[in-house]
Amino acid sequence: MPNDPEELSALLSSAGFIAAEDEAVELLACADGDQVQLDSLVGRRLEGEPLAWVTGTVWFCGLAVRVDRGVYVPRMHSAPLAARAVERLPERGRAVDLCTGTGAVAKVLMAERPRAHVVASDIDERAVGCAAANGVEAYCGDLFGPLPPRLEGHVDVVVGVVPYVPTAGLALLQRDTLTFEPSLFYDGGHDGTAVLRRALAESARFLRPGGAVLLELGGDQATALGDDLERYDYEDVGVLVDEDGDVRGIEATLGRTAERAGVG
Repeated sequence: MPNDPEELSALLSSAGFIAAEDEAVELLACADGDQVQLDSLVGRRLEGEPLAWVTGTVWFCGLAVRVDRGVYVPRMHSAPLAARAVERLPERGRAVDLCTGTGAVAKVLMAERPRAHVVASDIDERAVGCAAANGVEAYCGDLFGPLPPRLEGHVDVVVGVVPYVPTAGLALLQRDTLTFEPSLFYDGGHDGTAVLRRALAESARFLRPGGAVLLELGGDQATALGDDLERYDYEDVGVLVDEDGDVRGIEATLGRTAERAGVG
């Protein structure tokens, strides 16, 4: 493999990688002059393996995040969700990061609110190990299942990049995505809201009155969750959009007085 930045960039570009120049710089830095290592890294990338798996690191909200092979790679479009979660988290508050993956969102919360107590969960043991390596207090299990019961009713912010791609839409994902990553990372059921609905219901049990839930989603899923938001006494519901106006998430505040039907 070429060890010249321009030549390597040209090779990656010819293979269809859009950010070829940036990727060439990262791969060369990771190889650190070892030609055998460079050949291996570039070969893996040319096969379509996620760059963050190849280099072992990704930058998210200005932080270097360790990414172990086989763990969901945080996307830049999740950054506004993390930033808004920081805004909702008091200096000494409590936060839960669902489906944490590498722990990237939790790590942002910890960096911006160092006096807060941040915990995370993920159903994948590899992800929990990776999050722990990133300094996150992570628990292995489904959503709130493995978290300490003492947190119930006392959490200020719940944030999550949970699976929300409709099952039929998995085939529309980027060509190499499911070649390396399991559908578990993305599959949100028939209309993509299966895990979102569960997250809303369980968040109502863990949040304090006035606490916030922020979940990544897309399309018209915010509208589809309207009945759930009302059922669990969420107020001040807002939709988070990116700079292009595309829906990226939902934010809601747990009501302070109404009965939380179906929770418990």
